[in-house]
Amino acid sequence: MKVLLDTNIIIHRERIQPLERDIGKLFFWLDKLGCKKYVHQVTIDEIGKMQNAKRLEAFAIKLESYNLLPTTGKLSPALIKIMEKFDKNENDKNDSILLNEIYCNHLDTLITEDRNIHTKARQLGIESRVFTIESFLEKSMAENPDLIDYKVPAIKREYFGGIDVGEAFFDSFREDYEGFDKWFAKKSDETAYVCHQDGKIVAFLYLKVEDENEPYPEIQPTFERKKRLKVGTFKVELNGYKLGERFIKVIFDNSLLLDVEEIYLTIFQKRVEHEMLEALIGDYGFKEHGTKTTSSGEEVVYVRKCQTKANIENPKSTFPYMSKHAEKYIVAIYPEYHTNLFPDSILNTESPLDFIENEPFRNAISKVYISRSFERNLKSGDIIVFYRTGGYYKSVVTTLGIVESVHTLINDFNHFASLCKKRSVFSEEELKLHWDYKIRNRPFIVNFLYAYSFPSRVNLKKLIELGVIKDVESAPRGFEKLTEAQFNVIIKETGSNANIVVD
Repeated sequence: MKVLLDTNIIIHRERIQPLERDIGKLFFWLDKLGCKKYVHQVTIDEIGKMQNAKRLEAFAIKLESYNLLPTTGKLSPALIKIMEKFDKNENDKNDSILLNEIYCNHLDTLITEDRNIHTKARQLGIESRVFTIESFLEKSMAENPDLIDYKVPAIKREYFGGIDVGEAFFDSFREDYEGFDKWFAKKSDETAYVCHQDGKIVAFLYLKVEDENEPYPEIQPTFERKKRLKVGTFKVELNGYKLGERFIKVIFDNSLLLDVEEIYLTIFQKRVEHEMLEALIGDYGFKEHGTKTTSSGEEVVYVRKCQTKANIENPKSTFPYMSKHAEKYIVAIYPEYHTNLFPDSILNTESPLDFIENEPFRNAISKVYISRSFERNLKSGDIIVFYRTGGYYKSVVTTLGIVESVHTLINDFNHFASLCKKRSVFSEEELKLHWDYKIRNRPFIVNFLYAYSFPSRVNLKKLIELGVIKDVESAPRGFEKLTEAQFNVIIKETGSNANIVVD
């Protein structure tokens, strides 16, 4: 495979003191898979603008280890039209030049963290060949399971005092924040969400509730008086396991539980890991508010409002909130797939130890449901109630999802598998069985967001008594519509937070 690397990835990979361990994992897989690594002349030209002569000389030597694309392809008419719409400066144009090499099939794949490039790739119909670091790691691990030699434990809540702040994971925080180790020591009796891999920390999240009287002298423009959830420390090393999405869900779960009005965090714009974090939170509706200035420097402040109007067209931007005006459906999911897909909806009768190693489909917020239901008219923003099968007493409603998109026109198995991989609980062999099970009734795919786990479970017996389900024979199989009244009964009887359903 011939892989073109975006300029920013090269710059951060070859810096004098690289701290980008995510990029290290990327290069590990590129080498393990025997990929040929390419740089483009526009990357060489951009690096050539460096003012520091010694640094420039060092980069020139390191660039010799890459393959330089000898020619620049003529811009395709299709890309030129997109450039007229999206490109506003020289950097945007250079990004399009990189993308053109993929579109013209001069190279196989482009790896970039630039979301504008990914947007243009979707417009060109080549999004399957343009990857972020995370999605490339995910693809590599999915296609080469025999090369994976580690397991990832689940997220745990731990006291600061029991965490080794000397681990290399925290080096970037030490570089960015003056007095980080002292701050960490003072938090010894507080907790954070932590994930370990092979005995080392790979993800860390610290949350803090701030009331209406919290002062914000360092933030401009200043905040209004509100109850907020501060994302104090948030870092995830990429490894193909979708840990970033898992932690995003932890943030929103806490925001609902604590009934805050806003969530905010601050980010230094120094390195690729910051770009990846900005892209992730941007997908989930965080907007740039202003700046925070401290002795460590200037950070960008991002804010996400809570209890807002649900965006039916782009439900991820207002996740986990859902519109009361949306259609509601109930659908069955078998026990053997349920907790793998919905780890926070684990039943009391199940052992968490059976689900401790992470899989991308477990951690992801965006998931896939495969169906042959006669009802196929779901659309973006619709609400799904998931019903775990098990009989009269053991069948229970457990989870709410929000539809992102529906795929009913699927060309062939390869297309089907590409839409499902790493977002569903099925292996490729199982997907093939699903595809071929009924040739005259091929399955369709619902992409949905894993939004909310019911605090209490209501079984089939109770659902029948409440009038949500008519009788045992009427228990849901495919997608079946719920009335507003039926849905409200489920929300009430499960003890759910009613604030999750908004205008």
